[in-house]
Amino acid sequence: MAGDDVKLTKQGGMATITLNRPESRNALTPDMVGNLGEAIRSCRGAEVRAVIITGAGGFFCSGADVKDFKDQFEQGGAEALHQYLEKLAGTLHEDVVLQIRRLEKPVIASIHGVAAGAGFSLMLGCDMRMAASDARFLMAYGNIGATADGGSTHFLPRLVGAGRAMELYLANQPTSAERALEIGLVSQVCPSADLDRHVLETATRLSEGPTAAYGRVKTLFDASWDTDLTAQLEAETEAITSVAFTSDFQEGIRAFSDKRRPWFQGR
Repeated sequence: MAGDDVKLTKQGGMATITLNRPESRNALTPDMVGNLGEAIRSCRGAEVRAVIITGAGGFFCSGADVKDFKDQFEQGGAEALHQYLEKLAGTLHEDVVLQIRRLEKPVIASIHGVAAGAGFSLMLGCDMRMAASDARFLMAYGNIGATADGGSTHFLPRLVGAGRAMELYLANQPTSAERALEIGLVSQVCPSADLDRHVLETATRLSEGPTAAYGRVKTLFDASWDTDLTAQLEAETEAITSVAFTSDFQEGIRAFSDKRRPWFQGR
């Protein structure tokens, strides 16, 4: 189970993972990243068909806790800081980013307030990014002389283009929700008071959808960056023929023929 700094709830086919250090704008510590990874892994089961990742206190995530960087350096010098960063980034990458991408179901980032640094990278790794109108986005790494992590150098150029991605890193200026939507950084923006309801409605709809097909398409999209057209077409053939054995596809074609809404069960 996740610790107090990460809350996990499951209800009606949906799981909600909440970063829960609002006093620090949900800044990440190594233990918190580990708990986040544990919460994500617990969503692998068939009972979960859609996942929401959000933050408590009106914030998504302000990134890693820089106070810990300072403490590590003051107590043990550059070598201690090196080891700390190695553990933090390694856990973030292996237990969080890769686990989100391997999760064969939709993952929605629900973004209130600030998404900065590793929090910015975390939301990039999700399948959908839905933001409140007052949300703000900032890579922030350059502000402390750091390079980017959390998969942002992979995801960001693919979302907004190489030029804009580099500009977002170099400029270190907050990006508004409106601008984020315009450049493709987020997929939807709605009034702050309506975000939670809108995300819940979306997650509910996804949790009632053809989960097996969603998972296969997620894998296909991820693989498409590293494969040529011939290999991608072969993968698409394998995926679409394999769904013949899923109850969701069988139900889908029956419902289409009967002119009714399909009842998908996620398998």
